[in-house]
Amino acid sequence: MPKSFYKSWWKILTILLLMYTVIGGLLLPAPRLNILNETIRTLHFHVPMWFGMIILLTISVVYSIKYLNSSKQIHDELAIGFAKTGILMGILGILTGMVWANFTWGEPWSGDPKQNAAAIALLIYFAYLVLRGSLQDPQQKARISAIYNIFAFSALIPLLFILPRLTDSLHPGSGGNPGFNAYDLDSRLRVVFYPAVVGWTLLGVWITSISVRYSNAKNQIEEI
Repeated sequence: MPKSFYKSWWKILTILLLMYTVIGGLLLPAPRLNILNETIRTLHFHVPMWFGMIILLTISVVYSIKYLNSSKQIHDELAIGFAKTGILMGILGILTGMVWANFTWGEPWSGDPKQNAAAIALLIYFAYLVLRGSLQDPQQKARISAIYNIFAFSALIPLLFILPRLTDSLHPGSGGNPGFNAYDLDSRLRVVFYPAVVGWTLLGVWITSISVRYSNAKNQIEEI
């Protein structure tokens, strides 16, 4: 077997998992739940994208901390690369959630606490990108961005996992509203859901690897 296969096996796995997610998520049997009905299939896209966002942003903040300890440029590049991909996953998560909410709650944006908290979290990360773009000195940009990234992640966790649980919410798992585990009694959703989480997360890693390689190539060209 060629050596290229051993380097690309996870990319092949990503493609297979996402193909399974799309086909299985749309065609495999799903439980008939009150109100949700067939819209429950959005679970395989909306929630795994948010899982992917959390994982990617966690990796990003780890590299920011590593940069503050080492001052290595590659750590800064990885931090911003994973942050951008995490933000992309967050945007896709909000958009798929709005489609789902439009059919189950009657409107795409109802001011639900978790919706609002997710929007605020993304705005904080948008400010992270604006901050990087406003600084010219590379070392200053990397150091200040790393510090802000730690702040942004520290705000992300309570915004998504703590504050929405303290008030009434339509969102499953928040404000006393039972989560999907309480409904998913036959586990037909899980055979697609968990592979979807892995697939969307690996896609984020793949996109980040391309972004970082492009950034490195661009920097080398500028130096020449």
